[in-house]
Amino acid sequence: MIAEIITIGDEILIGQIVDTNSAWLAGKLNLAGIEVYQITSVHDDREHILRALADAERRVDLVLITGGLGPTKDDITRNTLCEYFGMKLVFHEPTFAQIRDRFLKRGVDLNRLNQDQALVPDGCTVLRNPEGTAPGMWFERNDTIFISMPGVPFEMKAVTEQEVLPRLVNSGKLKVIIHKTVLTQGVPESMLAMRIEEWENSLPPFIKLAYLPNPMLVRLRLTATGRDTELLREELDRQVERLKILLPVEIYGFDEDTMAGSAGKLLQENHLTIAVAESCTGGHIAHLITLTPGASAWYKGGVVAYDNAVKTSVLGVSEEVIRQYGAVSEQTALAMAAGVRNLMQSDFALATTGIAGPDGGSEEKPVGTVWMAIAGPTKLIAQKFVFGNNRERNIMRSSQTALQWLRRTIMEEFPGHNLM
Repeated sequence: MIAEIITIGDEILIGQIVDTNSAWLAGKLNLAGIEVYQITSVHDDREHILRALADAERRVDLVLITGGLGPTKDDITRNTLCEYFGMKLVFHEPTFAQIRDRFLKRGVDLNRLNQDQALVPDGCTVLRNPEGTAPGMWFERNDTIFISMPGVPFEMKAVTEQEVLPRLVNSGKLKVIIHKTVLTQGVPESMLAMRIEEWENSLPPFIKLAYLPNPMLVRLRLTATGRDTELLREELDRQVERLKILLPVEIYGFDEDTMAGSAGKLLQENHLTIAVAESCTGGHIAHLITLTPGASAWYKGGVVAYDNAVKTSVLGVSEEVIRQYGAVSEQTALAMAAGVRNLMQSDFALATTGIAGPDGGSEEKPVGTVWMAIAGPTKLIAQKFVFGNNRERNIMRSSQTALQWLRRTIMEEFPGHNLM
């Protein structure tokens, strides 16, 4: 089943409110095996709504409409739907009884506008709204289902979950859609595509691959569509196993996994701990680590050594090292990692020092230059990275890269343990 979502309301088109309804609905529909083909926003305008309905009817099997069902004159969806389907408004007693009971419980008097909320097109199926006064409405024409719901998010969600989705599931028209997202880091999208090209070309026709890149990572989303849930899951698992062989190090997790969580699992499996010393990342690595449930089992703590005086007084970095090589250098990064490992008495330590930008760069050390170091049971190593000119992205990319490098280092030192 293919769907279109139509949101009605001038307030969306002028940027007064953000259309969160469409994003939520799209997610729910996808989980139910319904493909969203298009999302459309229209004015509170009769002709605009009528055109949108006609266009959607030609394109899809299911049209979900939100908004324009309030009691005031600017809410014209109900009357426009009557015109589109050749119906007239009639009084729906069960809806009125629900409205009356709601107002009685609140100790508020009903007025005419509130009562008019019980007027519905005479040929629709009325969908109970457990959270408000405007009911949902279900229409069918030319093999297309139209469903109109309130625009208030918590009301729309209640109608969707309690009325719409159960009816759609029971219709027998839905396919199964299953997603599996593979998380990779350290390889740009174009290079990744080349490395897995043969695997991608051999995917069965019922599995689609989407590349979802951002500055920190590339997600590979596999989507399987069909009727047999077990068969789809088995084939997805088989394809993921093939992908692991091609990307043995770059894959750090799946679906909702995080880089910090993946590194943390390796630490916990091997009864190891980590501490961090951060300069340019300003505590962001520690933030990502402490977002991970159970991090207290493997995270000792960290030092944000932004000022050189903190590097020397707390972490024990030599003033001579900073004077001779600079705060952003291999030598300083190594000293920071060794210092925080000793300070926290941890098994591993991670350090970052760099130029986040937008100022402070030079020809020798341009903005985006970051030195990272890892101190471990048998290693003290450093590596230089050069990112871009955007301060926020540099901080995030440095943090993710450092955690991925840590993960790889642990896997090298303790082979046989990984998340895959």
